[in-house]
Amino acid sequence: MMEKADICHIVMYPSPGRGHLMSLVELAQSLLRRHPSLAITVLISSPPHLLPSIIPYLSSVSSATPSIAFRHLPPSPSPSLSSAPTAFSDDPAMYFEYARLNNPNLYHDLSELLSDSQPSQKPKALVVDFFYSVAAEVAAALRLPTYYFLPAGANPLAAFLYLPTLHKLTTSSFKDLDGNVDIPGVPPIPAKHMPSRMLDRSSRIYGHFLETSTRLAESAGLISNTFEALEPRALKAISEGLCVPDGRTPPVYCIGPLVAADDHISKHECLIWLDSQPSQSVLFMSFGSMGVFSSKQLREIAHALEKSGVRFLWVVRYPPPHDEMWRNLAIKPEDDPGIDEILPSGFTERTKDRGLVLKSWAPQVAVLSHDSVGGFLSHCGWNSVMEAVFAGVPMIVWPLYAEQKLNRAYLAWDLKLVLAVAESEGGFVTTDELAERVSELMLSEKGREVRGRAAEMRNEARQALSEGGSSRVAMAKLVDSFKKGMM
Repeated sequence: MMEKADICHIVMYPSPGRGHLMSLVELAQSLLRRHPSLAITVLISSPPHLLPSIIPYLSSVSSATPSIAFRHLPPSPSPSLSSAPTAFSDDPAMYFEYARLNNPNLYHDLSELLSDSQPSQKPKALVVDFFYSVAAEVAAALRLPTYYFLPAGANPLAAFLYLPTLHKLTTSSFKDLDGNVDIPGVPPIPAKHMPSRMLDRSSRIYGHFLETSTRLAESAGLISNTFEALEPRALKAISEGLCVPDGRTPPVYCIGPLVAADDHISKHECLIWLDSQPSQSVLFMSFGSMGVFSSKQLREIAHALEKSGVRFLWVVRYPPPHDEMWRNLAIKPEDDPGIDEILPSGFTERTKDRGLVLKSWAPQVAVLSHDSVGGFLSHCGWNSVMEAVFAGVPMIVWPLYAEQKLNRAYLAWDLKLVLAVAESEGGFVTTDELAERVSELMLSEKGREVRGRAAEMRNEARQALSEGGSSRVAMAKLVDSFKKGMM
């Protein structure tokens, strides 16, 4: 039985929303599986309207992993931030501002934990979500080392660390610059392809990212959901200090891929359907929790699937509230018209023998692990990339927001691990373009080459997570760093 004196207690602080919470909790579970001497407290700081979506998840984790304790902070004192259902999805700057308003609550709870009469129970470190960087002020006041968790790869991390340098080199916004941006260790990318929330330097969100970039460089360590064999060039540039030329670079701990062991409770209908499909014959299509298309774009996707003739499993979300479809149907999105109303007439009937359309959600990890899945059309969000890499499933990427175009630049054009769709200036993808990429991945020799590279990278990912692998070693170094304790 482990003595209390042997326990290392750390605190994790995710930003609001189920996706952010789950990423950090997956990190906690991964750490505990290999280092049971840890005890982890996760501080929940979510507006009341978000709590119903996460409470069941918290309960299931508590039952499965007693070493993770959840502690709820009071909601933000600002009614405008704590009660607006769409505020966070519409304006990510709210994440940063909500964190700042919650700093007094964070100080109170961390102080309580630190004043525990048993020394073994005192937290040794604070692991903070990227969006909650302002929590570093509280941690510094309490002399608690701060680590940042980035559910992203090394290429975006290099870009964030280099942002203060880029900011000094020009007075223009990225959206107004022609040509490429040069970042150490990162393939040259068009300035307009920088992370979408960083394009306008006059915006609030840009200011938050700039402040956060500075804080990253001042932290005790950076934890990234990647592995060394996937992004060696970016990691080399970071470790050599090239991304923070005017200061120190903290250690980077590459502990990925972080992939949930299982994300479905029972046998989902789509898994039963996949059981009846030939091996590696199905294209899985899903675009993340925020991947929403116009009704016009959805029709183009449907036409492309019909034209390609491939088998498919497609997760569809309704178009945004301002879409013309809602006016044409004379109803509101919450009235739930049904999938058939938003796709081309007769589409589901014509494709029923080779396709399945799901509304809003599918158990993605389980789907990607299924033998029948031979390709993945994705928005290039990093969690999805890691899940596909871990499963060895080749991808077509269609970036939609955040740092996804930067991910594409590396994965498609530099590493040549994925195929990429070509979108118009406004991000629209035509039937012909998408049908060609789908056929290329699923039916052509080029697709087989990409499939081979995906299989090789899957082996590298699993090697990284094996005994003595790079991610296991990095995780051990991270835990050793936690145990050193106070600043």
